[in-house]
Amino acid sequence: MVFSSTVFVFFFLPLCLVFTLAEPDIRVKNIILLLFSLVFYAWGEPVYVILMVLSILLNYTLGRFMAAIPEWRKGILVLGLVMNLGILGFFKYYGFAVDILNRAFGLQLTAHDLPLPIGISFYTFQALSYVIDLYRGNVRLQKNVLDFGLYITMFPQLIAGPIVRYSDVQEQLADRHVTAAGLGRGMARFLFGLAKKVLLANRLGAVFDASGVLTGPTGTLTAWVGLLAYSLQIYFDFSGYSDMAIGMGEMLGFDFPENFNAPYGSASVTDFWRRWHMTLGTWFREYVYIPLGGNRVKPARHIANILIVWGLTGLWHGAAANFVLWGLYYGLLLLFEKFVWFRWEKRPAWLCHALTLLAVFFGWGLFCCGSLAECGQIFSNLFGQAHLGFVDGHSLHLLLSHGALLAAGAALSLPWAVRLRQALMDRHLMFLVVLCAALFVVCTAFLVTQNYNPFLYFRF
Repeated sequence: MVFSSTVFVFFFLPLCLVFTLAEPDIRVKNIILLLFSLVFYAWGEPVYVILMVLSILLNYTLGRFMAAIPEWRKGILVLGLVMNLGILGFFKYYGFAVDILNRAFGLQLTAHDLPLPIGISFYTFQALSYVIDLYRGNVRLQKNVLDFGLYITMFPQLIAGPIVRYSDVQEQLADRHVTAAGLGRGMARFLFGLAKKVLLANRLGAVFDASGVLTGPTGTLTAWVGLLAYSLQIYFDFSGYSDMAIGMGEMLGFDFPENFNAPYGSASVTDFWRRWHMTLGTWFREYVYIPLGGNRVKPARHIANILIVWGLTGLWHGAAANFVLWGLYYGLLLLFEKFVWFRWEKRPAWLCHALTLLAVFFGWGLFCCGSLAECGQIFSNLFGQAHLGFVDGHSLHLLLSHGALLAAGAALSLPWAVRLRQALMDRHLMFLVVLCAALFVVCTAFLVTQNYNPFLYFRF
């Protein structure tokens, strides 16, 4: 378990800001931030911090060898891919692979229960971006192992993104400045993200749990209310974390890439994935899709490339069949849009928005499950196969008790909320200060009563 929310917000983060902002020397500043990042990770995973340090040393050494022996660059790249993906695969997919072998060949192999190192998918992809971009000549060799270690371990976005490529922060590791305006903007962005998590995501998660949509038969309306609650929960949970990470980065002088752009305002599934978890989409496009040939190949190969990328995207999210199905589901939807839907005559905007949201919500029905049995349960409930009727007492109770929360969440997930936040930060300073102070007080009250608030994406 990482820091409790109150310890992080009231002690760890302020202490880190005081030490790093007070130090003028960028080299010392980086060492301080590296130490804070290692403490942050080790607090929750004291054993696996060794794995992270090994990842730092491995990829730093690969980079030095690539620069020192240019004729071996390709072999070193392949070695880096094999070792990084091998470590990720062992810790994340070992049990899944054993289960597949047992089912396929009737074996009885025993899989030892290995706790998943928090954030391993994120920091492994960041390490790979450095090795691959160095091979391509897109970034300079990092000669300082401590600066490279900071890039891998930086605590604001370490365990749930956004995925920061080395090219994003290469210059900032060597020279960055924190201004009063930047510090204020970073604090405001952090508080907006904290409010998304504490005031919306946590409460929406409680509605989803209360619906019981995964655990047994429910009425049809109950199932749809539960799915709506989960769809809003995962958006506010993950985008809230990204806002907090981007805000903390700005407080420390870093400019992290945006990760969300009001995805529930999309008019197509293609557009949705340009707006949701944008740094992951960029990573797969740059390091998997384009190297496979992208769309500059024959149609059959193009289709295969899309399915490969989306199968891997699903697998990246979790070692379970439902995640693979979730990825392939989106791969098929994107193929349908590209080769069929977009070729028809233009349709009304409201219809495109409605169908996109319906498709995305069905996707979350696959994503939120822990097993195929739970997937069967949720879709059985959604389509009335439980034979408990469309409306029942439980669904009415959920709507009466949480209808305002669901409506507020739906409204705040749309593009106007992003535009309003940007307008407040750009032009309405006094109102922004008052709003942030109010959010801080209210969030503090919730944090005191709910001391541990894990993010959904911690498990990926």
